[in-house]
Amino acid sequence: MENLNQVVAALQQQDVIAYPTEAVFGVGCDPDSETAVNKLLALKQRPVEKGLILIAANYEQLAPYVDDSALSEEQKNRIFATWPGPVTWVMPTKSGVPSFLTGQFDTIAVRVTDHPLVQQLCLAFGKPLTSTSANLTGQEPGRSVAEVEAQLGTRLSAILQGETGGRDNPSEIRDAITGNIFRQG
Repeated sequence: MENLNQVVAALQQQDVIAYPTEAVFGVGCDPDSETAVNKLLALKQRPVEKGLILIAANYEQLAPYVDDSALSEEQKNRIFATWPGPVTWVMPTKSGVPSFLTGQFDTIAVRVTDHPLVQQLCLAFGKPLTSTSANLTGQEPGRSVAEVEAQLGTRLSAILQGETGGRDNPSEIRDAITGNIFRQG
C-alpha cells in the first residue's frame, strides 16, 4: 500500500511513473496535465503526433475523453465485450480533448485494464493514466521492475511494484468504428 501511495503522489505532482500491465510495464502520467505528458514524451523520445493510449479501471474513467455518441449500440457492445481486458480501442474523442493526448488524430486509444494493480492505481488516482511501453524508443519494453529500472530508473519518479499479467504481446489495438485491427495482440 505504501508503494501505491508513493506512485499516486508522484502522479499528483505531475511526474512520470511506471507500472505493470497485461504484458509489459507501461510508463504513464496524468492525462490532464500537459506538463506531465510533455515529461513523458521527452522521457520516451516519442513524437507528440503519435498520440497516447489511456488505460483505466473502468469505462466511467474514460467517458470524459470518448465521444461514444458517435458509436452504434453494436459497436459499443463489441468494445464492452472485450473489457476489462488487453484490447485497446481507438475511439472518437469528445471535443476539447487536447492534442497532446490525441496527437495528429481526432480519435483516442483507450483500454479498460484487467490488471488488478493498474485497476487499484487508477481508482486510487481517480482517473485514467497515459499508457505507453516502459522503454526508450527503439529498445525492448521492460517486463520487470529490474528491467524498467535498468532502462529508465533515473528518469522515473516512482515504479509500481508488481508483476505483469503474463501475456507475451502488448495489447491488441482495434478501430472502434470498423473493428479493424491496427496491432495484433
